[in-house]
Amino acid sequence: MIVRHSILLLLLLSNTTAFAPGGAFTSHISSSRRDMVAAADMDMSNMIETTSTDDNKSDTTKVGVLLLNLGGPETGDDVEGFLYNLFADPDIIRLPAPLSPLQSILAYGISKSRSPKSRAAYESIGGGSPILKYSNAQASLIEETLQRKYDLKAKCYVGMRYWHPFTDDALEEIVKDEINALVIVPLYPQFSISTSGSSLRVLQEEFVSKSSKYKFEHTVVASWFDRPGYVSCMAKLINRELDALNVLQEDKHVLFSAHGVPKSYIDAGDPYQEQIQKCVDAIGKQLPLEDDRIHLSYQSRVGPIEWLRPYTDDVLPDLGQKGIKNLVVVPISFVSEHIETLEEIDIEYRELAEENGITNWRRCPALNTDEGFIEDMADMVMDALSEPATTVTEACVANNCEIETQPFDERMGMLTSLETNTAINREDKSNDEKDVKSMITAELLNGRLAMMGVAGTMLLELLNGKSLLRLFGMM
Repeated sequence: MIVRHSILLLLLLSNTTAFAPGGAFTSHISSSRRDMVAAADMDMSNMIETTSTDDNKSDTTKVGVLLLNLGGPETGDDVEGFLYNLFADPDIIRLPAPLSPLQSILAYGISKSRSPKSRAAYESIGGGSPILKYSNAQASLIEETLQRKYDLKAKCYVGMRYWHPFTDDALEEIVKDEINALVIVPLYPQFSISTSGSSLRVLQEEFVSKSSKYKFEHTVVASWFDRPGYVSCMAKLINRELDALNVLQEDKHVLFSAHGVPKSYIDAGDPYQEQIQKCVDAIGKQLPLEDDRIHLSYQSRVGPIEWLRPYTDDVLPDLGQKGIKNLVVVPISFVSEHIETLEEIDIEYRELAEENGITNWRRCPALNTDEGFIEDMADMVMDALSEPATTVTEACVANNCEIETQPFDERMGMLTSLETNTAINREDKSNDEKDVKSMITAELLNGRLAMMGVAGTMLLELLNGKSLLRLFGMM
């Protein structure tokens, strides 16, 4: 049986002055939390495998918090590169395994074809995404709150998945600062393979491929949609917008608009839809509305494949046809403003709503730097330090997010490397078995050459403006 322990305990056992920025860390947390850690983990030294300690290791534990987010282009010139990174992610576009070498070619074609429209959308909100600005502000305020509320000096880092600063940039800073206790928090309240999962997979691959580089203990808060503090903050913002409608309570409606994902992801075990529904239910209990005046839809679908339903652009006309005129729209899966709140909801969906008779429209702001939200994020960091640690790999597995630790050649069975062939030759195999392996290798190499030919064909068709992208449901 695997016994999981908090980062706090692991470092306390390995270092008597752990978590001591200026003194023992245990004096910086409440007595109830100290008692909880001590009671739960008493006599654990016999159960934990100890390792030798670097003579140069600092006596002071340095706490870091890594905030993971999507990222976004800061200028119009960044849009195409951002889109390429987005669609090159196999968690965004899932190709069959034999076609995975074509991922970058497909991403190139999509980013080229979509960038003019996307650039115009960013121009309509000021020329770029404000997501980095808000993420950096959240990081700074969490640092300040941890210091003020818990007397804990921690440093927050921001790692973006698809634009600067990338996750590996943040990791470089973490290593340089000699952080040895890291709390990893995706800035997505609900877990999805395509958001939190994708960011965690990047970390997992880094940790596996460069294990000697990353010496710190870490824990992951994979999702936090059900935290009472988060739920209360969302309800407070929504109630403020409901009050501003200035109509009878029975005439008010709320539409939660969540980012969509392909239905196939949910069928494969993605917990996102279930977490969204639970989150909406919890927030709805703090709103002065009956259940039939609280609605949920999904936005931002791409292509003709089926995504989570109902779609926001279908729900708005339907609400209008039912005579609903007073509506608060809530971006439920976003904690900061970006293109999907400022352009898709504020411009596109508002126009659609008004065309269908919804004339009294309000949009609930994202949490951004809401004081209560920042307080709860700081509390969440402290909870994560005191609770049993969850590694990146454990978080991925627990949420049905596949992890790949082998190079593509090995996953595909392509035994072409000198190292692999040497290992095979060392085995005591018959000559017939070796011949069979050689034949299989040759066939797989032929397959690789064929796929390269297909890739070249795809590139030519994309450059000639053919609609090959429709095959993959992206146009």
